[in-house]
Amino acid sequence: MTDTTAKTTRNAAFLVIVASLGYFVDIYDLLLFSIVRSKSLHDIGVPDADIRLQGVFVINMQMFGLLLGGILWGVIGDKLGRIKVLFGSILLYSIANFANSMVHDINTYAIIRFIAGIGLAGELGAGITLVTETLSKERRGYGTTIVAVVGLFGAVAANIVSSYGWRPAYVIGGCLGIVLLLLRLGTFESGMFKNMADTEVSKGNFLMLFNNRKRFLKYLYCILIGAPLWYVVGILITQCKEFGAALGSTETLSAGNGIMYTYIGISIGGIFAGVLSQITKSRKITMTVFLLMSLLSVILYLSAKGITNEKFIWLCSFMGISVGYWATFVTIAAEQFGTNIRSTVTTTVPNFVRGSLIPINFLFNIFVLHYGMVTSGYIMMFLLTAISLFSLSQLKESFSKDLDYVEDEKNFAS
Repeated sequence: MTDTTAKTTRNAAFLVIVASLGYFVDIYDLLLFSIVRSKSLHDIGVPDADIRLQGVFVINMQMFGLLLGGILWGVIGDKLGRIKVLFGSILLYSIANFANSMVHDINTYAIIRFIAGIGLAGELGAGITLVTETLSKERRGYGTTIVAVVGLFGAVAANIVSSYGWRPAYVIGGCLGIVLLLLRLGTFESGMFKNMADTEVSKGNFLMLFNNRKRFLKYLYCILIGAPLWYVVGILITQCKEFGAALGSTETLSAGNGIMYTYIGISIGGIFAGVLSQITKSRKITMTVFLLMSLLSVILYLSAKGITNEKFIWLCSFMGISVGYWATFVTIAAEQFGTNIRSTVTTTVPNFVRGSLIPINFLFNIFVLHYGMVTSGYIMMFLLTAISLFSLSQLKESFSKDLDYVEDEKNFAS
C-alpha cells in the first residue's frame, strides 16, 4: 500500500467515524423530547390530561423545524459544501439544547424544539453524502451502515442520561455537540463536490426536484419508502403509555425504555440490512424484506393483550430490528441523484420522512376518535406499508451505481 493510498484510507476512516459520532449526537437530541415528554411537560405545569396532545404539539413543532432545516441545509450543502453544513447544523442544535434546559412554559418549549429541529436537519444528510461520495461504490454501503449503527446508540445514551433529570439531559446534549464541533476540525470536503464546485452546473437548486415529472416522482418515492419507521417510533413507541392502557396493561409502559430498546434493535437491524444488501447486491430486496418484517412486528405489538413491561421491551427490540433499514433507505436516496443536488436530496429526504410524522399524527388522531388506539394503529401501519412497497417498486436498483454525475437543470440527468 502506497503512502497516498494509506492516507486516503485513513482520511476515509476518520470521516466515517466523525459522521457516526455526529449522527449519535443527532439521534440523542432528536429523541430526547420523546423520552422526557411526560416528565418535562408535567414539570412545566401541563395538566396530566393534556400531556398527550401537548406532547404532539411540541413534537410537531420539532418535526416542522426538520422539514424547513432539511431544505436549508441541503441547499447549503450543494452550493457551499458538505462540511459547512456539518459545522453550522451542530452549532445551532447545541445552542438550542442549552436553551431547552431552561424552559418553563409550553410555547417556549415548542419554539426552541422548532429551532433545534432546524439544526438537527443537516446532520445525517451531510454525513451520508460525504461518506457515499468518498468511499468506493463497493464499500459505501458498509460506510453508511457504520454511521447508522453507531449513531442510533444515541437513543440509548439519551435514555440513560435522562435518568439524571430532563434539564441536565438537555445540557449534556449541548455539551456533546460542542465536543463534536471540535472533532470536525480535521474533516475534509468531498472530492466529487470539489470537482463540481467551479463548474457552471446548477447546484443546490431545490426546484430541480419539481421541474421534471420523472425526477419529482423518484424524489417522492424516496421519501415514502421510509414513512413506516417514523410511525413506529413517533407514535407506537412514543405513545406506548396510551397503547398500553388500550391493550389492558396493568403496568405503565415506559417510553424511555421503549425508545432505548427500539433503537438498540434498529442498530442490530441496521447491521443485518447492510450485510444483506451487500450479499444480495440489492437495496430493493433488503428494503422489501424489512418492510414486511416491520408489518409483522407491529401486528404482534398491537395484538399483545395485557402487555407487560418485559414483553413490551422484547416487542420494541423486534420492532427496532425490523425497521433497521434507515441507513439503507438514506443510501438509496443518495444513490438516486446527481452530485449537484445530492446533498439537497439526502438531507431533505430523511427529514421529510421525520416531518411526515405531522400528517401521520393528524390522520392517526382522526382514526383514534372513531376506532380507538389499537384499531387505528393497525390501519395506519397497513396503509403506510402499502404505500412504501409501491414506492419501492417504482425505484431502480442503485447498489452498484456510479455516483460521479450531475443532474441537468431541465432534463433528467447528464
